[in-house]
Amino acid sequence: MIWNRKHLLDLETLEAWEILHLLDTAREFKAVGERSIKKVPALRGKTVVNFFVEPSTRTRISFELAALRLSADVINFSAEASSLKKGETLRDTARNLEALNADIIIIRHSASGAAHFLSRFLKVHVMNAGDGSHEHPTQGLLDAFTIRERKGRIEGLNVTILGDILYSRVARSNIWALTKLGARVTLCGPPTLVPKIFESFAPNVRVTWNIEEALRGADVINLLRIQQERQRASMFPGIAEYAALFGLNEARMAFVKSDALIMHPGPINRGVEIDSSVADGPQSVILEQVTNGLAVRMAGLFLVNGGRGLSVAG
Repeated sequence: MIWNRKHLLDLETLEAWEILHLLDTAREFKAVGERSIKKVPALRGKTVVNFFVEPSTRTRISFELAALRLSADVINFSAEASSLKKGETLRDTARNLEALNADIIIIRHSASGAAHFLSRFLKVHVMNAGDGSHEHPTQGLLDAFTIRERKGRIEGLNVTILGDILYSRVARSNIWALTKLGARVTLCGPPTLVPKIFESFAPNVRVTWNIEEALRGADVINLLRIQQERQRASMFPGIAEYAALFGLNEARMAFVKSDALIMHPGPINRGVEIDSSVADGPQSVILEQVTNGLAVRMAGLFLVNGGRGLSVAG
């Protein structure tokens, strides 16, 4: 089967084979990153715009480096220094970027659906770098890539996602990717942030508010930070209480399998969702996620551009 999608907007609408194809392509690009010369000419002559209306450091740098390693020209666009601050609409700004002969626009926006909105009228390729509480597809893909690389498979694994599920786009992308590839997903956190309605979100998803139950038997534990910037009001009494009831610390590691992976999309709030001893411990693959994110984003850029006419090996 051949990848034929013009955009990468979400994981909900991708078929399992498409996710696997993207992960397989990312594996080849990861090998490129391990060479002495880390660039390939896959996007030579193409212009990639990082259109980040919502602030970001790690994701923007990862996309920028991915595009540069594919030999693209890169423009970083910040809303803080743009006409958006003067009242220009998102549509008009995007169409002006397209008029400058951009080939791929990577958008990060606080409004859910922003990437889909642009894809309806832009002729260029659109990649979603996170939209509101909707999805963060490349984060979901890099998490799946990391699990598959370390465990050899995803099918049949028990994955616990712990933290702010309600406001997390990372959680949604992970749920879609992992369940499509055959994993069983357990969601855990305060009841106000992990409503039971998520059990109808996708097959093989269950909700528990008991952290010990969520940790036992998990092959992977993915910790999410509290999305305070998206919450309209405090959903729990305080950070200290959250850390006491749902933080992953040394004491709670006693319930965790010795071969379980500890993951976090970042940025880490040390001492809140995870203690430093766990984040930096032997079961943590947090830095591996960062490395794999570069390979996944290279694969995404390559495939939405057609993935034609060039072997990944360059």
